[in-house]
Amino acid sequence: MQAMNCRLLATAVLLLAAAACARRGAPPSLWGLYADGLAGAKYVDLTHTLTPTIPVWHGFGPAAFGPSVNPATGAPYTYEKDGFEATRYALATDQFGTQLDPPAHWAPEYPAIDELPPTFALRPLVVISIVAQVARDPGYHLAVADIEAWEREHGRIPAGSVVMVRSDWSKAWPDPELATQTVFPGVSLDALKFLHEQRHILFHGHEPLDTDTTPTLEGESWLMHHGYTQAEGVANLDRVAESGCLVTIGFPKLGGGLGGYARFVAICPASWTHGVKIGDAPEAPLAPRARPLHWDDARGMRTRE
Repeated sequence: MQAMNCRLLATAVLLLAAAACARRGAPPSLWGLYADGLAGAKYVDLTHTLTPTIPVWHGFGPAAFGPSVNPATGAPYTYEKDGFEATRYALATDQFGTQLDPPAHWAPEYPAIDELPPTFALRPLVVISIVAQVARDPGYHLAVADIEAWEREHGRIPAGSVVMVRSDWSKAWPDPELATQTVFPGVSLDALKFLHEQRHILFHGHEPLDTDTTPTLEGESWLMHHGYTQAEGVANLDRVAESGCLVTIGFPKLGGGLGGYARFVAICPASWTHGVKIGDAPEAPLAPRARPLHWDDARGMRTRE
């Protein structure tokens, strides 16, 4: 019922926006949709912050941050001397932090990250929780029965949507030991096939850094070799409604990239418990912080601490 009400509300907002434009004699516009719906919504970040010490597979190795240097002098740029500073990122892999895997990660005949269409930008968001199952079995994998149970409560999963699987695995982030776990929540191959072949979703996402715990990563292999993307390392799914929200999808357009350092932000109804509204904090201009950024050798990055 909640999902149906949200779909009816979205349709009504679009019709009202179109009607307003028609009265003004203007071409159809989405500005009314923004003003009437998105401007008052709650925004929830689903993305981990990238630092040199976050969990990463040992086969890739860690990242290293450092000040950008002037190649002519070898000296780092400074606020005092140059009026600005910049950062050099030595990232051992594009499979790092919250990410979006294009199918070329496993199958070179399919699109790389820069070849994904711009229509990925905004989609309906479905959140399916397996938290209770994981509490009983830390290696539990999403099953078709879990999807069907979600649909009995919220209605059919919309075609073209993004389905995020909540396990609360990420609550231990950024403990580097997470990357060494061989038992963790996953998504079964049957569930992936159901979501893509029966519900025709855009992609799914999960909190751990792998799709499943099978010896061959059968779920990820099937996805990539059938032209599907997936999100990994997703955060804060406990702060998002199971239905009725949207998700914005951003990632750098790296030429030939086999992974994407992604930014996912959920847009939830104004009445939702969590998140921040536009106008809750200064945006333009942004407010200064109480402490300035400075380079911290111990942490290998800039910090305000």
